[in-house]
Amino acid sequence: MDGQELSNQPDPIEAPSEPNPNTDPATEKRKRDDQEKEQHPLWKTSLCSFFRRSNGSCSHGDACRYAHGESELRPRPDNTWDPTSERAKKMARKDEGEKEGGNDVMMTEAFSDGEEGGGSSAVAAAEGGLSKCLVNLPMRWISDNLRNFLNENGISFKSAKKKKGMVVGFVSFESAEQLHSALKELDGKSVGNKTLKVGDVMQRSVDKKSKVALPSVEENDQKTVSINGNSELIDLEDGEPTDDGLTSNSSDSRGRSARDAVTPLADMPYADQLEHKKKSLIQTLKRLTRNARKACPNGIPLPEWVLKSREIGGLPCKLEGILESPLVNGYRNKCEFSVGYSLQGKPTVGFLLGNFREGVTAVQEPVDCPNVSRIASRYAAIFEEFLSQSSFPIWNRLNNTGFWRQLTVREGKKPGNSAEVKNSDSTVSEVMLMVQVCTAGFDDEKVNNELQRMAQEFSSRATAETPCLPLTAIVIQDHKGISNAAPADAPLRSLPIPKECSDSGLVAHDGVEARIHDYISNLQFSISPMAFFQVNTLAAEKLYALAGVWAGLGPDTLLFDICCGTGTIGLTLAHRVGMVVGIEMNASAVSDAERNADINGIKNCRFVCAKAEDVMGPLLKEYLTLSQKQEEIVELAKDNKEIKSSETTLDSAEGALEPEESSCLEQIEPEECSCLEQINSQCESGSLENRKKAAESKYQIISTSDNGTTPVKQFKNIVAIVDPPRVGLHPSVIKVLRSHSTLRRLVYISCNPDSLVANAIELCTPSADKTEKGGQKNNRGWRNMSSAGLARHRAKSMPYSEPFKPVKAMAVDLFPHTPHCELVMLLER
Repeated sequence: MDGQELSNQPDPIEAPSEPNPNTDPATEKRKRDDQEKEQHPLWKTSLCSFFRRSNGSCSHGDACRYAHGESELRPRPDNTWDPTSERAKKMARKDEGEKEGGNDVMMTEAFSDGEEGGGSSAVAAAEGGLSKCLVNLPMRWISDNLRNFLNENGISFKSAKKKKGMVVGFVSFESAEQLHSALKELDGKSVGNKTLKVGDVMQRSVDKKSKVALPSVEENDQKTVSINGNSELIDLEDGEPTDDGLTSNSSDSRGRSARDAVTPLADMPYADQLEHKKKSLIQTLKRLTRNARKACPNGIPLPEWVLKSREIGGLPCKLEGILESPLVNGYRNKCEFSVGYSLQGKPTVGFLLGNFREGVTAVQEPVDCPNVSRIASRYAAIFEEFLSQSSFPIWNRLNNTGFWRQLTVREGKKPGNSAEVKNSDSTVSEVMLMVQVCTAGFDDEKVNNELQRMAQEFSSRATAETPCLPLTAIVIQDHKGISNAAPADAPLRSLPIPKECSDSGLVAHDGVEARIHDYISNLQFSISPMAFFQVNTLAAEKLYALAGVWAGLGPDTLLFDICCGTGTIGLTLAHRVGMVVGIEMNASAVSDAERNADINGIKNCRFVCAKAEDVMGPLLKEYLTLSQKQEEIVELAKDNKEIKSSETTLDSAEGALEPEESSCLEQIEPEECSCLEQINSQCESGSLENRKKAAESKYQIISTSDNGTTPVKQFKNIVAIVDPPRVGLHPSVIKVLRSHSTLRRLVYISCNPDSLVANAIELCTPSADKTEKGGQKNNRGWRNMSSAGLARHRAKSMPYSEPFKPVKAMAVDLFPHTPHCELVMLLER
């Protein structure tokens, strides 16, 4: 124990001296009491319990060594306070708020758009400590709302700025007097159901090349702002109490990293991760049962699966487990890296440390994120070094200005056995880099020169790596929107890769459309820059195999692949069905799907570029109508024994038909469909000879394509596999799926179990005898309703139809180290 620790220890209590028999006993007792008062280390460090119980009176009198009120209370030798005191309770509430992690705002940018003295004046205010950050403002507020709020409360200020959709606003003051007066007024102020929190906005170091120095919020004296739970002002420059006597507390945000934000389960063993996800899914599925019970119309019996849910712990169906990912680390074949500033003000390519809606704009490198491959991490580092030398500004998320926005790294792997793969880098054969920029307001010639310099840097650095990094294509995406999530039609252009790099082992496709390739179930898939493709290729094989087994496929199956993307699900299952119809609204993805079908020689697939809610109904009618007409031909031939030749023709044609020979039904032209209607009318009336000729003509039209050679397959089993985005299926698609009774089986693949629950409520809830009309009744609070609550309301207006029922569910872990996973559910009726 060192000297400092020894000095903090309380002095030992000295033994009282022996009493003198010649002195008065009362005097001696008083002396001993006075001596004890001076020497006892716990004198007045605790509140007197007798004093509190007796409402201000204590029988001990002046001899009581306990405090009679907060004013007499003293700190203990270890600098703590009596836990029953108001001071200790206040400190406990403060510590609890800090543990919840809701008091950190890590922001590396602030407004500098020139509004109300922005720009350099805003920086000067920040440097003088007169610019403050307000947290917990209503997200719907803009700058005008913040100014009105300050004016209504009599607060003088210089400028006030806020972005809609954020809880953070910025206020600057002209003098220290204005600042202190505002702090007294804002301390503990409530806005709505939240309490305002105030923090400092500090100046960060900025590259000398920057024209405008942007204010930032930093940790300790230069990194981040920490706001305590009592709305106290924090001075981060010196770490000492401010003039108001409020102490700083800047250690709350320490330990926040990209690893924590992107892979929060990384420190947990993989087996525990799977168990954690399974328990979470169980709770999610229980919500389906509860909400379906509530959504069931009055007077309609509860579905059988709801009644039986009590036997399996409240689940709608049995959760059969979770399939683990073959590759746990470095499994992502697509990584989107944000471009911004670190907590230290350094240009960084990586991941945001929190939610931008909460005011977090700090970015950190992905070096500690286990789901990112070494190749993707290296390209992020190369791009980061290039940005430090670039004269073009980094995108500012607060005022929507700048040039460099995002780097996307997509990897294509070699074909191989997934069981043998242990290192993701060893299987990567192609890499596509897509750099998102905003060219608005910049000179085209300077932009082209800078992009060429960037391409040269990428290729030369990739060649210098050991081993050499693959580089197949460099794509530039020009996007002007607020969010980095660019629309599908955002302009793209490819940059040529220097030829000297191709000679060094890099695979470059100059003059060819930018694409990479990947393999699933030994099928090759061509992927364009904006096309959707599962980020975990090896786990996706397990996912699609499971969906195929549960779908109950066969040669007479018509498979609808809804939200098909690049056609991966339909193409991997095409050899097991008679026909695949894929629906996708992304034109680039549909083009890739058609290309992938040609590459793999798959002929029984058709891909439609449209919204599923717009084409699902017509497609079902088209294919089911043709199938019904084929059945009519067969029945007609069997019932009329006199039509021997037609029956023989039908049997021989069906016997010779193979699954691979089944063709796309879209080859039947509208003129042929109208002709079919005429033939149907002839079949229903007329002489036997006319009926025989009509049947032969009908079969000839259906069983031949444009060239008159390819027969059309008869479909007796209609199955749909849906793999929607995170928001789930559109309500119109759900109505179509329910209204077509011939669709008996549905396999739902979801990356967001919450949206699956909402969609399953509409798919599996019984219809009311009378459909409720949509109106204004009970619609006032729909914006604040959960997805399940909205689904319950939509289920009441569902057209009368037979509902599905959940049969079984299973999870597939496509995202190790994160809370997310894919959930597959089989629905039947």
